[in-house]
Amino acid sequence: MWNVLLLIVGFLCLIKGADWFVDGASKLAARFGIPQLVIGLTIVAMGTSLPEAAVSIRGAMKGTAGIAVGNALGSNIFNVLVILGVTALLAVLPLQRSTLFIEIPYMLFVTVVILLLGMSGRSISRLDGALLWAFFLVYLGYLWWLTRRNREENETGEELWSVTKCLLFLVIGGALIVFGSDLTVDGACGLAEMAGISERVVGLTIVACGTSLPELVTSLVAAKKKHVDIAIGNIVGSNIFNILFVIGTAALITPIPFAQAFIADALIALTAGIVLWLGVVRKQQLRRPCGIVMLIGYGVYLAYLLVE
Repeated sequence: MWNVLLLIVGFLCLIKGADWFVDGASKLAARFGIPQLVIGLTIVAMGTSLPEAAVSIRGAMKGTAGIAVGNALGSNIFNVLVILGVTALLAVLPLQRSTLFIEIPYMLFVTVVILLLGMSGRSISRLDGALLWAFFLVYLGYLWWLTRRNREENETGEELWSVTKCLLFLVIGGALIVFGSDLTVDGACGLAEMAGISERVVGLTIVACGTSLPELVTSLVAAKKKHVDIAIGNIVGSNIFNILFVIGTAALITPIPFAQAFIADALIALTAGIVLWLGVVRKQQLRRPCGIVMLIGYGVYLAYLLVE
């Protein structure tokens, strides 16, 4: 009953936290004329990736740095196949040209980079971590350019919130998201342990999926509120952030061993990104058929984990 209570309270915190977080982010964008896509790629993406960053960086500091790669890759697979898959079932998600031809390809590029770095030395060294951080700074520079190039005017007549109110909603919403994800993961792991599920499967599924719950709830809420650029930018930005910042920072703290199994995970993450790009390149929209393919793909991935 305790684990069930943790799950219920965790989900309530996630739902309300995501609601406030998206409201704060969208109002902040309107206040400063920042494109919704840029808010999704930055504040929302990085905010919802806090659980991955906390778990991975804490693991590096405690000498279990290998969790950084597994957590980041597992979360990236879940982000694309499940979160965008479920969101596509609920709404048609149009993509900006920059998302289609710059951000998604950059996500694929950094996935290839982490795969090659891991395969070349069977570890992610501090030098590799510095390289990942260099690519992260390039990404931040691109976002700055995107903001300058695509500033929007608030012509919808919607109420403009004060900066203080926007930041308050962002901070409280983000805190509820992180707190709710912790409770949900604890409850799920407790139930899994009672059911006799192995720690390995729990780590590759429940923990990776649990740290992605903020992205899931935030994307669903953003799609419901018609902020589709936040819904998509959240996932693409989170995946880039997970590889470049999360793994890069953990590697700067201590070299990260790159186990043989991570090669398969990185290839699956790369394949998921390619499926996403192929599914949207023709009509520049993420539609229900592609979402169904993604969810089936994640089911196949789970089956692979169980029989491996």
